[in-house]
Amino acid sequence: MTNLDPSTLFPHDFVWGTATSSYQIEGAAFVDKRSASIWDTFAHTPGKVANGDHGDIACDHYHLYEQDIKLMSEMGIDAYRFSISWSRLLPDGTPDSLNQSAVRFYQGIIDTCLEHGITPWVTLYHWDLPQCLHDQEQGWLDRRIIARFSDYAEVCFELFGTKVKHWITINEPWVIALLGYGQGMFAPGHESDSEPYIVGHNLLLAHAKAVKVYRHKFQKYQGGTIGITLNSDWREPKTQSSEDVTAAQRAMEFFLGWFADPLYFGDYPQTMRDALGDRLPRFSESEQKDLIHSSEFFGLNHYSTMYASEPSEDDVHEEVKGNGGVDKDQRVTLSVDPNWAITDMGWAVVPWGVRKLLHWIRDRYENPNIVITENGCAYDDAPNEQGIVNDQRRIEYYQSYLEECALAIQDGVVLSGYFAWSFMDNFEWACGYEKRFGLHYVDFKTQKRTAKQSAHWYREFIHKSK
Repeated sequence: MTNLDPSTLFPHDFVWGTATSSYQIEGAAFVDKRSASIWDTFAHTPGKVANGDHGDIACDHYHLYEQDIKLMSEMGIDAYRFSISWSRLLPDGTPDSLNQSAVRFYQGIIDTCLEHGITPWVTLYHWDLPQCLHDQEQGWLDRRIIARFSDYAEVCFELFGTKVKHWITINEPWVIALLGYGQGMFAPGHESDSEPYIVGHNLLLAHAKAVKVYRHKFQKYQGGTIGITLNSDWREPKTQSSEDVTAAQRAMEFFLGWFADPLYFGDYPQTMRDALGDRLPRFSESEQKDLIHSSEFFGLNHYSTMYASEPSEDDVHEEVKGNGGVDKDQRVTLSVDPNWAITDMGWAVVPWGVRKLLHWIRDRYENPNIVITENGCAYDDAPNEQGIVNDQRRIEYYQSYLEECALAIQDGVVLSGYFAWSFMDNFEWACGYEKRFGLHYVDFKTQKRTAKQSAHWYREFIHKSK
């Protein structure tokens, strides 16, 4: 780690933020007419989530959002990224069921942010599909979801768009498709070789339709911007052999290219077409037209790095379990350096990976405007006897990754914002409450929040960068 002065490394108009998502923090799962989402159902299914944890209460942000936003203000952040619960706003999944309690709740968050000088960035979908749409219409497996999502998005634009100027349609379609419909690790818990590609296709088309609605009906007079957030780790060739270099490139195309290529080129990577054949859906010409340039910024969630290599004969058919798992179709073996530090999620800490990933995006997609919408780490640091949470490893993670981001900007990457994941410890999906990513420690029995040393560090970093 170097002693770079952050005030000289980031543009003065750089956006500094923190992020959360609805199911992970809101709680109040069945309060004020909210209906069940697929994550309510999944979390209450025995054996699906560590310790039988669920989001019924979570961080009770539904009742405590004002104090939470005050804590954000004390950190000096510019922006707060949060998501809307579709099943809270539209309990039957359609505009006919608009829930005024939910409208007041989200208006309250938006207004409180603005009162504290914090810009709201709203994610429309962070994995919590209304259960009724899954039961009645097969959710993301059926093309009807495209219109359902755009209808829901239109309600959000109409209700909140005069104050919300930054929209993210969908968070991490790769995770939704692969972990939810391929490996069964996330809601709705399907295991399939074919469903991830169908789901991924519908997610992209739903995003494009929502963007089209926004541009045609709202953007001109509301003046906002809209995009999608994709997740990607970096895949470094294990050796410089041509086979491993090709394998790493193939891994990146199956990971990030799966969703980014259609947004910039109108189709999936050729490597995917070659490997999957008819299992990979096709876009019509009009769908391609709607997809290209449908994301006005490149939303990126990044956490870790792995080595990629050409599989040997012994493991060519073996599913390699890495960071989120690797689809066997891509034929890549993943590994980590035993000398790399590992977070509580089992993810390697490799700061230089983020700079290489930013370079890859710059070179492949003609240097788009990138916003890192999530980056962070899980460590189980608790308050000491003085009530101080000295999470030095988290500070070192942020420091090292942000320095690499700054170097990427010096290399010509257009990076305009960074959101630390997460504002506070929360329900970490299938890991329940065991994994803590927060800048604020949450005692889940009392709901007391304690700013960790990393929150104080982040505040100082932001202050110096201005």
